[in-house]
Order: sequence, then structure tokens, then C-alpha cells
Amino acid sequence: MSKIFNKSGGYRKLYSFNFATIVHLGAIAFCKRFVPWQEDPLGKVVGQMVGAARSGRINIAEGSERAGTSTETEIKLTDVARASLAELQNDLETWLAEREIIPWSVSNPEHQKVSAVKLEPFAYTDDTLHDYWTYLHREKHKFDPWFKSDDPAVFANALIVLIQRATALLSRQMESQEEEFVRNGGIKERMYKARTETTAGVAAAPQCPQCDKPMRRRKSAKGEFWGCTGYPDCKGTRDVE
Repeated sequence: MSKIFNKSGGYRKLYSFNFATIVHLGAIAFCKRFVPWQEDPLGKVVGQMVGAARSGRINIAEGSERAGTSTETEIKLTDVARASLAELQNDLETWLAEREIIPWSVSNPEHQKVSAVKLEPFAYTDDTLHDYWTYLHREKHKFDPWFKSDDPAVFANALIVLIQRATALLSRQMESQEEEFVRNGGIKERMYKARTETTAGVAAAPQCPQCDKPMRRRKSAKGEFWGCTGYPDCKGTRDVE
């Protein structure tokens, strides 16, 4: 296990990423069906909505990949993802408000149905790209009753519920990331700690009986021993007492 780098990647297993991906695809479909170009000649509405959805999804993936070298960057990108999805939610709320449509109450049966739909976990395989998208499309179809509705208000409300689910998951991720940062610090702290521990180990080591260089504790099938740091040029050894 690395003394410097955190675990990274694996974002396809995150429920937040999978909800955000479904929201991204849903936002594209919503705009194609219900935001006609005549009402958006410059493409700003569509561009902003789809862009916000994409930002939510992509920043989760980027944050996960950057986690190896910077928990701080991971936290910032997770926060950007959450903020981008909040931006999309507000655009959808505005779209409803322009038509004097009130968003679903949490006690609305449809709201409860969308909230109750569960995603299956994704497991990495030796054919990840193919298997992931097979999985994602299967999970996305669970929301067809709302995404394929002829009523745009139903589609918009379903997207809002999914955004709320994704942002709640991201908030919990950030709490976990904060705990990790407080517990283990950033990469500079880990690099300093690893270097200090290694230097201290060398300083406490005996000198090589053949070349006087410091020695390093090593392991073999017979147990631990001191080996010269000049190996393979010098093969001096000492027993560990």
C-alpha cells in the first residue's frame, strides 16, 4: 500500500455518479423534446441545462481520479459537481415556473415512486466499458414511466427528484472526504511523513561492513536482515539482532 497516494478511480461504482449520468442523459432528452429551437434560437437554454448536467457528471469522475494525489482537489471537484446539479435543478424549476406549474410535493405519489426506485450496484469486470453502459442503460430504463411521458412537467419533476437524490449523495461523499483529509492530510503532508520515516530508518541503521554505507532492513525467506543500500554493487549484509 502506498504511503503517499490515496486510492483513486472507481467512480463507476458511485451511486452519485450513476444518478448524475442518468440525469445528464435525461436532460439531453428533455431539451430535445421540450425546448424547441424556435424558443431558444441562440441555444443558450439548452446549452446551459445540458452543460450543467454534464458538469455534474464529469466533475464526480474527475474528482475520483484526482483523489490519488489530492483529497483537497477531490473535495473541490465534488462540490463543483453538486453546485452544477443544483444549477440544473434551478433551470428546471424556472421552466416549470414559466408555465405556472408547481414542483411536486414530497407527499406526491409520483415523487415517492421516483424516490423509491433503487439502482443496482455496478461491479467492475474485465470488460468494464461495455459492461458499464449495459448496466447504465438498464438502470436508466427504470425511469421510463416518467422520462417517456408526453407531459413535460412529469419529465421535469422526475429529473428534479433524481437531482436531489444525487446531491444528497454528494453531500455525504464530501463529509467522508473531509474525514479522510483530517485523518491523513494532503499529499504534501504524506510525502513529508514518508520521507521523514525513511530518513529516520536509514539514520538508525548500521553501517555496511564492506563499504560503510548505511544499511536498510530487508526481508528474505529466512527472515529479516540488514542489506547494504549500495546493493547490487555491494552485497554486504548484517544480522538483525
